[in-house]
Amino acid sequence: MVRERFRSDYGVQVHRKQTIHAAVIAVFIFIFISFLVIFFIGWRNRLGNERRELLELWENGFYEQTLAISREELLTKPMDYFLLTLHGFSAYQMAIAQINSFDTLAFIDTCIWSLRKALLTRDAAGDGRLFYVLGKAYYYKGSAYAELAVKYLEKARGAFYQARDIPEYLGLAYAAIHDYRNSVAAFALALEPPNENAGISDPPSANPYPSDLLLLAIARSYLALEEEDTAKAYLVRCVETSRDSDTIMTARLLLGDILTKEGDAEGAESLYLTILNEGGENAEAHYQLGELYAAAGDPTRARAEWRRAVRIDPAHGPARARLNM
Repeated sequence: MVRERFRSDYGVQVHRKQTIHAAVIAVFIFIFISFLVIFFIGWRNRLGNERRELLELWENGFYEQTLAISREELLTKPMDYFLLTLHGFSAYQMAIAQINSFDTLAFIDTCIWSLRKALLTRDAAGDGRLFYVLGKAYYYKGSAYAELAVKYLEKARGAFYQARDIPEYLGLAYAAIHDYRNSVAAFALALEPPNENAGISDPPSANPYPSDLLLLAIARSYLALEEEDTAKAYLVRCVETSRDSDTIMTARLLLGDILTKEGDAEGAESLYLTILNEGGENAEAHYQLGELYAAAGDPTRARAEWRRAVRIDPAHGPARARLNM
């Protein structure tokens, strides 16, 4: 009887110890899990705050600080899409703010490196912003990269990313690879008035009219297509609207060449003389005047103009060749 009671008491004690032990373990596990949850939430909040602060720097135009911070963060998170895109975007903004072309290309290379790396992540699929900036970066890298500029700008359009300057950059990039038909098609879109309901992603331009450089680029594409009448219309518009003397001079030289081909020697001469009267000495204008006078049967005046061209620009090959004949 005593032995059975002893066994019963022993069993109760063992059961009680097991219960207490299990309770202690459960409490420990609960505390541990709670600590992990709190730590994880705090870590995510800190990470979220850091990213929000970095995004605020970018949105407020502090591109140099954004570039530096994202560069530092990428050392520990090299494939983080958020950091890679902000690093690339801020590098692009730094590039276009440079005066020295060497510095510009250095930032452009950083932009391309970062955004191409971002393309390797899953988050890159269909992100038109990335394609847009990458396309413009390749355009600024030079004509040798124009095909890549076209590729990524078209990807941006394919992803329905809306930015007003995409058609203009596409037109310029297509012209650089001598695809003038697609170039003028893109330029035609660039000339369309902005659609207020299109959800354009970049801020509206302060000037609703096309730039003089855009008009000049369109004219060059039409000249390459041998559509001189259309090119002439854009060149005239460029001369009438531009305030840049170099742009106006270039447009007038192109107009003079068109008029010469059309047989309007008097109109071409007037344009070349206007260039010289308004813009000062210009080797190409003197050379072209010499060509007009030679065609009119006046070799003396022609050679005088070619000599002036060489005096202004000793490396002017066509004028030198004419004088050596």
